Amino acid sequence: MNLLSSATVFSFFTLISRILGYLRDILIAIFLGASIFADAFFVAFRLPNTFRRLFAEGTFNAAFIPSYTSAKIEDKEKGKKFADGVLGSLLIILLFVVTIVEIFTPYLIYIIAPGFSEDQIKFNLAVELTRITFPFLLFVSLSSFFAGILNSNNKFAAAAAAPIILNVVLIISLTYSFVLSLDYAKQLSYGVTTAGIIQLLFLIYVTKKFYKPALNLNLKLSKKIRFFFKKLLPSMLSSGVTQINILVGTIIASFQAGAVSYLYYADRVYQINLAIAGIAVGTVSLPVLSKAFKMKNVKKISDIQNKSFELSLLFSIPASFGLILASNEIVNALFGYGSFSLTDVKMTAAALKFFGYGVPAFALIKILSNFFFARDNTKTPFYISTFIVFLNVVISISFFKKIGFLIIPIATSISTWIGVIIYIYLLNSKKILLLKNQLIKNFIKILILTIIMSYILLLSLDEFSNYLDYNYNYKALYLISIVSFVGMFYLLSCYLLGILKLKNYKTN
Repeated sequence: MNLLSSATVFSFFTLISRILGYLRDILIAIFLGASIFADAFFVAFRLPNTFRRLFAEGTFNAAFIPSYTSAKIEDKEKGKKFADGVLGSLLIILLFVVTIVEIFTPYLIYIIAPGFSEDQIKFNLAVELTRITFPFLLFVSLSSFFAGILNSNNKFAAAAAAPIILNVVLIISLTYSFVLSLDYAKQLSYGVTTAGIIQLLFLIYVTKKFYKPALNLNLKLSKKIRFFFKKLLPSMLSSGVTQINILVGTIIASFQAGAVSYLYYADRVYQINLAIAGIAVGTVSLPVLSKAFKMKNVKKISDIQNKSFELSLLFSIPASFGLILASNEIVNALFGYGSFSLTDVKMTAAALKFFGYGVPAFALIKILSNFFFARDNTKTPFYISTFIVFLNVVISISFFKKIGFLIIPIATSISTWIGVIIYIYLLNSKKILLLKNQLIKNFIKILILTIIMSYILLLSLDEFSNYLDYNYNYKALYLISIVSFVGMFYLLSCYLLGILKLKNYKTN
């Protein structure tokens, strides 16, 4: 297996999904802007979508793949039995959770958007939309199980492509609503759950070559399955710390009008970079890293650690600089249309800029936590993540009245960077982090090339500033052209300096 080629395949489909997600969001921005309908839908979508990210973007894999790999190494039949047991138990738990949430939705909205209680119309709308969207959690979580089966067999394309379905369905829902003059927010909510069903059926079909499910609804769990579920909750909290911080931010932001929408749009932009730099690299490296730990192959463990670390930095550092330097132009070009006003652009851009400072940390958290997960250790990442979330909440609440919603991206970035420092210290002290001097040399090369790239970016933005103005209709085309040119320059430079070569990332 080649880490770079696998990450590229995963990144390609994830990027297609994010581009379609952008088209979806620009339609939402045009039709809903930052209105109460947008705020209500984003809150209704935030909870099941957070769980989607928690399950789909490495968290479920972090608990499932090491256990499933271990069972398969012993015996294929044991692997099948383990997978059936996990699927049956997961189905029972999810049905219970969805039922409880559907009954007590108003209380849930009080928790995740307490500021909405000051506006009864917005609150009631959020309750209604949440009841429509929440079943998505059931289908997307089961989809993550089948994606985990595929990933453990080093098959990443279908699992990465599955989220494309959600964005396609939501784009169709918006178009359908526009043509027939229907309620945009409500049709979007129905589209969320419909997409979850289609996505699950797609992954079941693709996975049948490797695994044919046989539901085991026996409540008496085996020792291995109990151990898996014991790991699952800590891994959800630890691997998904960025998503939990965003959810916490949504709760706090609900007290400021429009803030939920600003954070949502900013989140959508930097998540594109995180998907490549952190999620893609973390997802494809975990199966081979888990197997290397099971085989006690120290050289291979060291190679995978260094390659995944380097690949993450190679994509996240230039992304961070780009978001910081061009946040206003990016948000303006992507969302500055229709109901999305110039004020909305400035507010969202400010949030994106502060998220930009944390992008390398968001990516590295995914990579560093894998070094524990591959050893079946979910407790240490859990403790670190709990501290990160606690620190984020303390900073956000302490300065919210003084700074406003912008403290949320600031606190998220600061707390995650502190988490990275703690991870590196603990991994180093336990002699688990086996980094080489070559990584430092390549890091310096990446940093120098990023600075040069940033200078070219600033020159380009200044040269075409008139074509990136809020009132210019084709500003997105100019932004895409600038980003493509600057990105190609950076990647070509990395190749010429020997950093970005396919043979460097073989794990065989």
